[in-house]
Amino acid sequence: MLFFANAGFLWLLLLLPLLPLVYALVLGLRRRRIARFGDPRLVEQLMPHYSRSKGWVRLILVDLALALLAIALARPQIGAKLSERETRGAEIMICLDVSNSMLAQDYSPNRLERAKLAISRIVDKLQDDRIGLIIFAGSSFVQLPITTDYVSAKMFLGSISTGSIPVQGTAIGDAVLTAARSFSSQSEKSRAIIVITDGENHEDDPVEAARQAAGSGIKVYTIGVGSAQGQPIPMEGGLLKDKDGNIVVTKLDEETLRKMARAGNGAYVHAGNEEFGLNPIIEDIRRMEDETFKSVVFEEYDEQFMYFIGGAIALLAIAFLVGDRRAKRRLFE
Repeated sequence: MLFFANAGFLWLLLLLPLLPLVYALVLGLRRRRIARFGDPRLVEQLMPHYSRSKGWVRLILVDLALALLAIALARPQIGAKLSERETRGAEIMICLDVSNSMLAQDYSPNRLERAKLAISRIVDKLQDDRIGLIIFAGSSFVQLPITTDYVSAKMFLGSISTGSIPVQGTAIGDAVLTAARSFSSQSEKSRAIIVITDGENHEDDPVEAARQAAGSGIKVYTIGVGSAQGQPIPMEGGLLKDKDGNIVVTKLDEETLRKMARAGNGAYVHAGNEEFGLNPIIEDIRRMEDETFKSVVFEEYDEQFMYFIGGAIALLAIAFLVGDRRAKRRLFE
């Protein structure tokens, strides 16, 4: 399988057709200047050995050489084989609340976007740990199965919005149980669930769910997003109102989140604007006993760029040897 380590350089190939266009314009301007001084046919008779075609030959060779150099910069590689790799770390399932209350703006720009930014920064710091992502509102959904593919984790994270779950509400307990079922079969000791929510649960018993997860050897951490005084919820250019026309104010339920953390043998952190709370939780998880994970990956990529560089050098050398004179029709006179 061919793979480009720096595929962005392939965009340079789009510039190569410009060279023949520029060269054609230069030739056109040259013919116009010659026409000012005399008959172009007479000028050609004065230079019988000059070859127009060789200029194009040189240009084509240089253009091909530049194409090969662009491909070389993209670093083409060939995967030699599949191999089994072992890593040591923990498995972390993050449960992210995507209910409408997460649109409250007591964080900049709002609770949900601030939480996504914090998760993204934590993903950048992970090395061999596995991470998964659960999103929940009135129900829960596995947005990203447990993985070490941090690029995919950030891609899935970026696509999350309050519309990702069609059923509104806040079923924290269901999210915890979904996360507990989503760990890999290789994990037995170093498993942790991080719940990021404002704590306003309306659907189930999150404390009992955390207790069940702890009974399976899983630690449950909670991060409270919001303020005790509460904030209104922006919706479609206005503020969310209840059936009586009153503005809905969403408040942080710290008591429920503290109970969850205690039942889950974890810890509760109130998210701040500067320190969101994920860093100390990740540090605590890293003190857990690392487990060994096995995965099958492509390894030993063979670099192929040197062949393209060699071809480019050869083409440039040939272009340098191509002169302006027409080839003699006879070898010996």
